[in-house]
Amino acid sequence: MKKFWLLGILSVLLLSAVLNFAVDVGIVLPTNVEPRWIQDETRFKELLKNTKYSVEILFSQGSPAKERENVEALLSKGAKVIIICPHDAVAAAATAELAKKSGAYVISYDRLIMNTSAVDYYVTFDSVEVGRAMGRFLVQNVKSGTKNNPLYLYAGALSDNNSFLFFQGAWEILQPEIAKGTFRIINSSEAEKVKNKKDLTRDEMARIIGQVTTNWDFNVAKKKAEDDLTRAKATDKGTVYILAPNDGTARAIADAFRTDKDVKAYYITGQDAEKASVQYIIDGKQSMTVFKDTRVLAGDAIKVAQLLLEGKKPTTTATYDNGKIKVPAIQSEIQVVTKDNVKKILIDSGYYKSSDFKW
Repeated sequence: MKKFWLLGILSVLLLSAVLNFAVDVGIVLPTNVEPRWIQDETRFKELLKNTKYSVEILFSQGSPAKERENVEALLSKGAKVIIICPHDAVAAAATAELAKKSGAYVISYDRLIMNTSAVDYYVTFDSVEVGRAMGRFLVQNVKSGTKNNPLYLYAGALSDNNSFLFFQGAWEILQPEIAKGTFRIINSSEAEKVKNKKDLTRDEMARIIGQVTTNWDFNVAKKKAEDDLTRAKATDKGTVYILAPNDGTARAIADAFRTDKDVKAYYITGQDAEKASVQYIIDGKQSMTVFKDTRVLAGDAIKVAQLLLEGKKPTTTATYDNGKIKVPAIQSEIQVVTKDNVKKILIDSGYYKSSDFKW
């Protein structure tokens, strides 16, 4: 009897352990080093406080192999929905297929997983519109009637499909102004070759991005900007216009341009509304950021996951071609933040506290 009693206790404990480790929704984010993804983790945790579903968030630390390990771990705990923001959009295809074969739904988060039919939904900001917003800002800040304004182009990582979408949107706005001589491209011979072409092929964009990529890395961006400035002539400086792909790279590039004695003024783009960049905007060191409210994006992802868990079909507003299928997408809105509206958009909305910054 004692033996059976002990076996019964062990069974209960084992069942309890299994239940405690069970996961309904698994979330895999690229890294917890970059401020942007820490923001997303925070938003997910806030949104999931009162949910009835069990959720686990893991980070891949910039490694596709770790990303796959994370998904395998979540699937082993019974995850029925996997939300992935891929580090490498192409490499993540095999990981998404693994999740689908295990019977889980796959939601691509913020970055689209490429070249696979194993993606059920894509939750994103309109990445092309983000690029357009950056391009518009630069165009709107050119002095009317001026010509040959120096334009420096920088991009994200070649492995990230969003880099192409951001560049596509920016090029759509900038190219007509480049073609008519408002801007003069300083740091990309590949962009110079196609300056009279508004609609670029993916290969053409890849050649440009490959030449001006920051790889989403602060140090890479700073070194590339410094090298560009070393090669540039004094006539390539003065008041300059800089397409920077996100806030981290924008701060790095701005630091390089600000220390060049021949650069009198600069207008530089960014995105993500990272706290450090918001302070840069307040201080006049960064010109703008495209605010992508991660409360909204994370909220949209959780809504899709909950509907799928309940056997319902989410309503989508667009599709994105990932090279294999057109993935149904839910798009969240964006806002442009400058020194003039930073308090209204970021403080008054409760996204950040005023005490987080020096005014």
